[in-house]
Amino acid sequence: MVKIRKLNCGADVVLEHIPSAKSTCVGIWVKAGSVNENGKNYGISHFIEHMTFKGTPTRSARQIAEEIDRIGGQINAFTGKEATCYYVKTLDSNIEPGIEVLFDIFFHSSYDVIEMEREKQVVYEEINMHDDSPEDDVSDTFYEAVFDDHPLGTEILGTKEILATFTPDDLRTYVSENYTVDNVLVSVAGSFDEEKILESFNRYFNDLSTKKQQPVTYPDSYEPKFIFKERDIEQAHICMGVPGMKLTDDLYYARHVVSGILGGSMSSRLFQHIREEKGMAYSVYSYLSSYTSDGFFAIYAGVGQDKLEETIDCVKEELALLKKDGITDDEFFASKEQLKSSTIFGLESVSGRMASNGKTYLLLGKIYTPEETLDMISDVTMDDVRQVIDEITDLNRYSASATGRKAIDLKQAIRA
Repeated sequence: MVKIRKLNCGADVVLEHIPSAKSTCVGIWVKAGSVNENGKNYGISHFIEHMTFKGTPTRSARQIAEEIDRIGGQINAFTGKEATCYYVKTLDSNIEPGIEVLFDIFFHSSYDVIEMEREKQVVYEEINMHDDSPEDDVSDTFYEAVFDDHPLGTEILGTKEILATFTPDDLRTYVSENYTVDNVLVSVAGSFDEEKILESFNRYFNDLSTKKQQPVTYPDSYEPKFIFKERDIEQAHICMGVPGMKLTDDLYYARHVVSGILGGSMSSRLFQHIREEKGMAYSVYSYLSSYTSDGFFAIYAGVGQDKLEETIDCVKEELALLKKDGITDDEFFASKEQLKSSTIFGLESVSGRMASNGKTYLLLGKIYTPEETLDMISDVTMDDVRQVIDEITDLNRYSASATGRKAIDLKQAIRA
């Protein structure tokens, strides 16, 4: 059972005791990501995540790593569009020293200027690695096409030019404005003594500011946009899709059911048509990216340079068939079962439970049990599916991004 408790400072704690577990995962969630940034500090959320592990007044970066290794633990972090999470996972017998290290780096990172310059080089290489992946590049460009100049449309990594300008004071200012009591919660899952772990949290959680962050605004209008990047690469890559798929939408699970049928598995329509029948792509799939108040449905394919327009035509054929004939009962059942399975598979570890509980409560203010989630998937109806099909088959609402050796008119190719 999931419990919600409050620390003395006012921050929320989400606790899920799992009787069968022998390990514990503790995550500190911050409601701050790239959507909180602006043109002067793109990438700062992610860079702060990196710098958090580079030392405190009492521990060097090496000591942080060695102390966690000594207890057989794992410590890491990740940054998203709307949130950042710092977490530690250990055997239940070692969670106290794990928490001590986690909370030390979270509250007392030094942001040493020498370490900052060294870590900027690391992130530059991360940007290079990301840019060298055409699939990642075309996906990020699709964000830009859908969200234009809103922070949702920018890369979480930021740019080398902006990153180079960051100073320790920039990081401290961002943290003081965003790492506040109302923006931070702790999520715990696994084996632990509830009162003992809360006592530990209260001992460490005494340095949070109470200043409230300015609310994030999301795009209130949408105009389709088409972006082609010419690159000397072996394959051409394309993302195409429509916006409007937010986390809080009543059709959230219906959209996943339809996406599963269209491009979510090896038996999906796009995979069977474009890869198995035509042999035009190794990788082709559809997916959803959903956020608090926005999101999108997209189709991706990596194909031969001379097959890009033909691939778009194949996608259009499948969308037309989906609009005309809908889906079969067998597809409906299979996609629901696949969605249920992938949901439960992701929740069968203590780290999966910690992440699901923390993110959901941070962004939506509620927790869904696995049983409630399965019920919501089961409750998807054919009428829900038809509404989703109407949305994702309207080519006049599509945006697209592509990269390859020879540019094509994406707008013409999709709408013709």
